[in-house]
Amino acid sequence: MAASLLRRDKKATAAHLKADLNRTDNSSGLRQLQELLDNVLNPEKPASDTEALDWCKYLLAGGDGFEEFCKTVRSYDNATLCGLVWTANFVAYRCRTCGISPCMSLCAECFNNGDHTGHDFNMFRSQAGGACDCGDSNVMRESGFCRRHRLKTGECVPSVPCDLLLMSEMVLPRFIISIIQYLRDGYTEPATDRDLQKVLQQLEPQISFLEELTKMGGAMRTVLTKILTNQQTFKELSMGQEENVYAKRSYEKYLSALKNSGLVSVEEKGSAGAGAGAADSPAGAGALSLLGNTFTSEDQDGGQCVGQRKRVKLSSSTKDPSIMDTLKHKCFLEELLFWTIKYEFPQKMVTFLLNMLPDQDYKITFTKTFVQHYAFIMKTLMKSHESDTMSNRIVHISVQLFSNEELARHVTEECQLLDIMVTVLLYMMESCLIKSELQDEENNRHVVVNCGEALLKNNTYWPLVSDFINILSHQSVAKRFLEDHSLLMLWMSFVSFFQGMNLNKRELNEHVEFESQTYYAAFAAELEACAQPMWGLLTHCKVKETQEYTKTVVRYCLETLQIWFDAIGFVDEPAPNQVTFHLPLHRYYAMFLSKAVKCQGLDLDSLLPDQEMLMKIMVHPLQIQACLSEIHSNMWVRNGLQIKGQAMTYVQSHFCNSMIDPDIFLLQVCASRLDPDYFISSVFERFKVVDLLTMASQHQNTVLDAEQERPMLEGALTFLVILCSLRIHLGMTDDEILRAEMVSQLCMNDRTHSSLLDLIPENPNPKSGIVPGSCSFEEMLSAVADFKAPVFEPGGSMQQGMYTPKAEVWEKEFDPIMVILRTVYRRDVQSAMDRYSAFLKQSGIHTGNPWPPYKERTPLHPCYRGLVRLLHCKTLHIVIFTLLYKIWMDHQNMSEHVLCMVLYLVELGLDNHMQEDKEDEVRESFAEHCHDSWFPGTSLLSNLHHVIHFVRVRVPETAPEKRSSIPSVSLFLLLSLPQNLREAQLFSLVAERRRKFQEIINRSSHEASQAVRPKSSSRWHPPGSPPQLVTEILEIRESMLSLLVKLHQKLSAKQNSLSPGWLEEADPARHAHGDGITAIERILAKAASRSRHSKRCLQEICGRVCPTVTAKKNSPGDKKSMDKEERRQRARERQQKLLAEFASRQKSFMETAMDVESPEAEAAMDVGSAEPLDSDVLYDCVICGQSGPSTEDRPTGLVVLLQASSVLGHRCRSDEAKRLPTSDEEQIFPEDTCGATNDVRLALMQRYFKDSSCLQSVSIGWDGGVYVQTCGHTLHIDCHKSYMESLRNDQVLQGFSVDKGEFTCPLCRQFANSVLPCKPGRGTEAGAWHTPSNKSPATLVKEVGDLQEELGIFPVSTYTESNLTKEMESVIKDIKNATQKKYMDYGKNPGSPDNDFLFMYSVARTNLELELVHRGGNLCSGGASAAAKRSCLNQLFHVLAMHMRLYSIDSAYNPWTRLTQITQNRESEYGDEERPEVPMLFRDVPSLLIIFVLTMPQPLRKEHFTCIVKVLYTLQYTQALAALSVKFNPEERLAWSNTGAAKKVCLCSVSPSPPLCSIEFTLQQFCLPFLRLSCLLQHHLYGDNLPGCLIEEEFSLLVGCLGLLPGSAQSSSSLNSATCLGWNVNPFELLSQWCSELFSLAGTLLVQDPQWVAPRLLQLPDNYNTIFQYYHRKSCSVCNKTPKDPALCLVCGAFVCLKGLCCKQQGICECVLHSQHCGAATGIFLLINASVIIIIRGHRFCLWGSVYLDAHGEEDRDLRRGKPLFLCEERYRVLEQQWVSHTFDHINKRWGPHYNGL
Repeated sequence: MAASLLRRDKKATAAHLKADLNRTDNSSGLRQLQELLDNVLNPEKPASDTEALDWCKYLLAGGDGFEEFCKTVRSYDNATLCGLVWTANFVAYRCRTCGISPCMSLCAECFNNGDHTGHDFNMFRSQAGGACDCGDSNVMRESGFCRRHRLKTGECVPSVPCDLLLMSEMVLPRFIISIIQYLRDGYTEPATDRDLQKVLQQLEPQISFLEELTKMGGAMRTVLTKILTNQQTFKELSMGQEENVYAKRSYEKYLSALKNSGLVSVEEKGSAGAGAGAADSPAGAGALSLLGNTFTSEDQDGGQCVGQRKRVKLSSSTKDPSIMDTLKHKCFLEELLFWTIKYEFPQKMVTFLLNMLPDQDYKITFTKTFVQHYAFIMKTLMKSHESDTMSNRIVHISVQLFSNEELARHVTEECQLLDIMVTVLLYMMESCLIKSELQDEENNRHVVVNCGEALLKNNTYWPLVSDFINILSHQSVAKRFLEDHSLLMLWMSFVSFFQGMNLNKRELNEHVEFESQTYYAAFAAELEACAQPMWGLLTHCKVKETQEYTKTVVRYCLETLQIWFDAIGFVDEPAPNQVTFHLPLHRYYAMFLSKAVKCQGLDLDSLLPDQEMLMKIMVHPLQIQACLSEIHSNMWVRNGLQIKGQAMTYVQSHFCNSMIDPDIFLLQVCASRLDPDYFISSVFERFKVVDLLTMASQHQNTVLDAEQERPMLEGALTFLVILCSLRIHLGMTDDEILRAEMVSQLCMNDRTHSSLLDLIPENPNPKSGIVPGSCSFEEMLSAVADFKAPVFEPGGSMQQGMYTPKAEVWEKEFDPIMVILRTVYRRDVQSAMDRYSAFLKQSGIHTGNPWPPYKERTPLHPCYRGLVRLLHCKTLHIVIFTLLYKIWMDHQNMSEHVLCMVLYLVELGLDNHMQEDKEDEVRESFAEHCHDSWFPGTSLLSNLHHVIHFVRVRVPETAPEKRSSIPSVSLFLLLSLPQNLREAQLFSLVAERRRKFQEIINRSSHEASQAVRPKSSSRWHPPGSPPQLVTEILEIRESMLSLLVKLHQKLSAKQNSLSPGWLEEADPARHAHGDGITAIERILAKAASRSRHSKRCLQEICGRVCPTVTAKKNSPGDKKSMDKEERRQRARERQQKLLAEFASRQKSFMETAMDVESPEAEAAMDVGSAEPLDSDVLYDCVICGQSGPSTEDRPTGLVVLLQASSVLGHRCRSDEAKRLPTSDEEQIFPEDTCGATNDVRLALMQRYFKDSSCLQSVSIGWDGGVYVQTCGHTLHIDCHKSYMESLRNDQVLQGFSVDKGEFTCPLCRQFANSVLPCKPGRGTEAGAWHTPSNKSPATLVKEVGDLQEELGIFPVSTYTESNLTKEMESVIKDIKNATQKKYMDYGKNPGSPDNDFLFMYSVARTNLELELVHRGGNLCSGGASAAAKRSCLNQLFHVLAMHMRLYSIDSAYNPWTRLTQITQNRESEYGDEERPEVPMLFRDVPSLLIIFVLTMPQPLRKEHFTCIVKVLYTLQYTQALAALSVKFNPEERLAWSNTGAAKKVCLCSVSPSPPLCSIEFTLQQFCLPFLRLSCLLQHHLYGDNLPGCLIEEEFSLLVGCLGLLPGSAQSSSSLNSATCLGWNVNPFELLSQWCSELFSLAGTLLVQDPQWVAPRLLQLPDNYNTIFQYYHRKSCSVCNKTPKDPALCLVCGAFVCLKGLCCKQQGICECVLHSQHCGAATGIFLLINASVIIIIRGHRFCLWGSVYLDAHGEEDRDLRRGKPLFLCEERYRVLEQQWVSHTFDHINKRWGPHYNGL
């Protein structure tokens, strides 16, 4: 039966079967179909056989064509979602204003059809792929839907007729099982990538067919969903029928593949029997055991088994053991997903599965299936070789499922999604654990992840973590997580794997051999796996109702921390020389504390542990702060650069809010609750500067080198200042935080908008998605900063729009402390201070060197009031007193910064005074036996004026205190003093801290014995401590106040700088800005205003006019230091003098050397023109520095750059620049350009006239002409050769190729590639050639003719072969090499002298024309044009003339005779076969002028030049008349002949009647280009000045300059173009002769308008999106593919493939090829995907920058930010100007070779 069906026509069979199946009794039809399908879809046939697919298509269509069937099904599409799926690199949009989920994205079509004006959106290139969310109100707001999905068009679609999809329901299940069987069969364990790829390739058509089906819309998707989720069908088909052996085999393969799909593989299961009993114990206990007793069993053998951790406990600790089990499949969908995973997510399968998502039933089933396979997916990912691609594909799917809160909640509740994720994360990390070496290396029981493992290094875990963060962003899911204690416990144990990872040990002897870069992995892991989920959870703990959650988290944090302390064996001292930057547990604890107090109104004390635990908690964060200081003091330098990298990353903007901020907050909490003396002494001990804090002038430090003491002390004090003044978590609102962050970043440097966005930490204040009631980023920015629009110097660097702080921000808000906290590089702090002092100078507030300003702080949150006790504890006051004394006494290692920080602390103490509460008094009542001898109480105000008389110090015997007589006197004094003044005791911070710690431990009733380990204390007093320390007693007799007054005198270097009455007018507000003197005055004023006693003491101190000279100053060192000061002063003056001299030299150099950067700069006059007239011109050689004339033997040359240019050829007639096409309708036609017009003209002439004559009648070089420019510097040609030799041997990478003759000018570094010899002899103003003679015109005409004849007589060969001529020939060679062959050969026989001749005079023409263009297209601006100043036309003409005189013009055809004589009819002379000469009226007049000038003997007398111009003007004028008359219509022609045209030609000045004015204007315009060129030529040859004028007067001015005006007509009012004609033969005869040459061609070659508008680049659309949308998917016209990197030529609009191998020709890529065709090797391309412009110049290229900027004046290279971009007119003008002026080479600095690969 089936066989007969198979033979029939497929279409007919399908129709027949469909009819059968539609009957009520369809059993026979069913049987026939089944048999047919058994045969067609036989799995033993090779998959590549397409027959089966064809059958399926016909069967589905049931007798119709498949295309029509698709159409019909589409018409029933009821989908209300877009759901378009895309893969990596697709351009999509994201609108934050419309998005509910941060992952929301839209396809371009839906985005452009929706209304997003004014929204915060951006375009982005998809990394992992995605799908369009338009129409899905779970993910985005409905207001953002596009028109199609807003109307919900799908709902009104008619229902589907039942027979339409009947066949699909029958055939597709069989089709799908056949695919599955192929997949089962193709899979072999262990699978290699290649095998998998092969199977997939064969299945490509089948899977594509499935994908096609999904695109047919909702109706078909419903059918597919039914089939994929139907368990019955799966049961029937999956096992295969009994008799089918093949199906059985494939089913067994499938079962064996399933076996290893559980997280715990089967083998491990067997051994897990023992652990299974634990499954019924509470989950929490299991999780705890996971952390605590990991190593109990293995410890005996030295912890060798870290790698093989038993996974038993893991399975017992999860609530749902099924996570661990093997998978079971119930429907097609599940098995399809299973194979998708096994085959590592082939793109087509992923797209198929995602395309189905708009179907809601499918979405739910698929999500559950995905979750069920989740563990298996991650297991596969870990083993995969292509983990990157696979990660992207996984996230491509999961993001679609988990962004939807409804769905996420559903699977969390039903499928234990959270448990699965946390378990899988634990499982993942367990594979790479190692033993921690923190603290106690031998007995450490803690395990951490190993950052060197691939899992962390390659970020393999990110899909999982990103999914986890994604689902935690949903409130319902996060709440579930926070309520589930066992899950939280598991999570804490996960976090503790990262606690203390990547431990650094300080290298003390050798530099480390290998710098590991594992720290990248460590920081990424902490940020992504720990911090991001933490921020996610914190967003849901914002209100009072969520208090319980916070309490739970905090409780578990503390428990886990306690476990951690025990595991690492920590008691009270951190191990020396170790640091880890990773303490996620501490940070969780800190951030939840902060949230609890800030948002939930919890009492801090209820969340804090006992004092002992707090002491432990503070140790590691404090260790990090001290190590930061050590790293910056170069103590870790032997660990390599990577340790600096870690210190920077720790404070960097993306990490600071998850790292340093929580650490400092935690330390602030500890400081507010612990004993302040204990805390302060811990700080100084950690920073290793305890030994430095002694009154003695010399001390011994057991742990620091001398040069490290000062930075470490500065570090410790700065840290204390930060600790006491930072308020980020202590009471600032989110707005205040944002403002402070913004101000600190702006103060360091002006910032662009995007860098500011990047530099300001995202949390706790998210910048996207405005938090209701808070200030947005933009509002805040406009409040604190001014926008500086980008400025353009033509040739300066391209600046971006910048934001700079407002004046009042500098004045009131600049906070150096915040700046120090946020700087990654130390230089940024300096930069902020420099900017601050510049502001103060500019606004006249302070002119000296200011100190960092002191800033008032926001009040502390009541919970943290205890922090103030730090500022009011005796230990700190002793340190402050000691340091003030040391600074005053000039002890070593003190610095201005130390004093600044000490004063800052004093001022903080004055501003935050303690509340004198009861317990304080109690504390004061029992005498503390150590401090009492220093200060009576703890209040800073009262301690300020407390006088300290004596201090006992321990000093080395060599110290000055020992030698001097003070101690003996003071001992004697002591005896005579009253008894109650006890002498001060030696104060030891360390001993003090030990005692405090001991007390606390005893109070906490712990066994003190285990708490204090003698090992650590011995570090501070080494057993072999040097014997020569002796105890001395110093007499001080100072209080802090008196020391401050003395320091004020010292700083201001004036005796009694503070008069006693000073206090009365002191006003603290006045002293806000200034230097140290101001700071001290401010502090004293504050102290006086806060306490009467202080005020009295101060007046007393100021009253005693203290002797300025302190005890120390009497020493012999005193004189030395004075001398030192004077010497310094003198050195400074010398330096100033030198600098001034340098500056003036530089200025004079700048005046003489031309500065390329600004073409307008007034630069030196023409080379040598200022010399006296009668001597030779002298040239300076910039290499050897000698100056002298250029001679035949040793010629001098100008440094020149020769480049081929097609700028002239791109000129058009219309003023309007051509528009860039942005739709298929628009096009650009190149036919009307100057280059094209001239090519056509020459080709036409060559059809009718003699070739040699044609080649003298036009100019070429419009395209590919050679332009010569110079920087104006000269050098000896032999010097240049040796310079080139040295460049050749130079190994440094240059941006140019020496082999091609390229170099940079030795003086001004301008790019050049040749040297143009200067002609020997005098300057241009050779007097004799200037004098006008009174010869008649006829004589002059004759003389000119004779001079031309002469050429034949002495050709150049009579010259001797000198160095000069050799050089001239080599320059000619360079000029020819500068352009391509095709731009030189226009003749019929290439290489003929005529060709050469044409090329040579065209070079002159090109350079003249270009100079005209640079002058703005006319000569109205006069001589003061920058182009002329650096012009080398004079030298160039000389070289060209030398070369052209090799060719003589055949006198028979000499145009001069035909211009000036009436000749007899010469028709008979040439035979009929030879073509005629070009008629005079067709010849290009400027070309003739240049030919005459260059071929006549040099130097040419000016009268002869004028004569030539006069004669040629008559020709030009005649051509103008002819061209005009051709355009007349009959009426105009009649009118014209009636007004007596003849009279006009005969020089009767008729006053023109009205219609003639326009004619007159047209004639003038026609002649102007010739006159301009002649005038310019005259200017260069004879040095005539070009006076400026108005545009209207240009004609009369030019004819005046050229001497065309007859003597009679001088007044310009009566001037018309005819007045200037001068005939020396009968005009009528001459004209008739010229006209007779024309025969019938008159029209075509005559009508030519010599006027061209200045060259312009294409006109670009205002919005970049217009270009991007049209071009980024456009296919290339050559290869018809969509280019990977499309580019646009901005000169002609061509669309090319950048770097595309598809369009390569002869090894040259398309952009380079196009640059040769279009711009003679100069190309300007806009890269569509990057918005930047690249310039190709010859064999080099450079990135120019972008002409499109965003709303904040910034470029967006590579469209990374994707914000809307707009055309910046100024930049585009700069680009155009550089193109026209050929200055790309000089202005752009970063050039590289492109090797033809662009």
